[in-house]
Amino acid sequence: MTFHPRTAARPLLASLRALLVLTAITGVAYPLLVTGVAQGAFHDRANGSMAEADGRKVGSRLIGQNWLDAAGEPDPRWFQPRPSHSAHDPLATGSGQLGASDPTLLATVRETREQVAAFNDVPLDAVPPDAVTGSGSAVDPHISPAYARLQAARVAGANGLRPAEVARLVEEHTEGRDLGFLGNERVNVLELNLALRALTAG
Repeated sequence: MTFHPRTAARPLLASLRALLVLTAITGVAYPLLVTGVAQGAFHDRANGSMAEADGRKVGSRLIGQNWLDAAGEPDPRWFQPRPSHSAHDPLATGSGQLGASDPTLLATVRETREQVAAFNDVPLDAVPPDAVTGSGSAVDPHISPAYARLQAARVAGANGLRPAEVARLVEEHTEGRDLGFLGNERVNVLELNLALRALTAG
């Protein structure tokens, strides 16, 4: 059998052409198309769902953040998020939860429960589950309406507002279930605190 370089090179050249064409389509054209559609139809979401206050970006509505005072402690003037093993760092997102059989979990929950109860001046049995447990992503921006309502009296007192005013803010920022039956009711902490800031400024 005679070896012909041209014959042997044909499959290689065909494969190379296919690689170049598919790279151009899937690596260049498709990403540009998707980016263009996203920027045109969903500009806010495509850019991280950023929230603004006083003309500057203050955070993403999709990522939780800490609300701390100058000493690095939870600030009583603001609604607080769920606990986070990553301190709400999006670069460290992911589950870091302790297993249900880990004795450290029970100790952590008990300690956090006592801290939340003391911080909000409520009995231990008033503390809802999401106030003492982190989310699977560790950056969940939402809390339950129950946890938001629990914090309302403390927030009102720290800001010199009537409890009814803060309670109304919580109700106004309570999001229903997706499609009416998926998930649970929830409150976006960033949006709630921005509304609170506007109320105190007014």
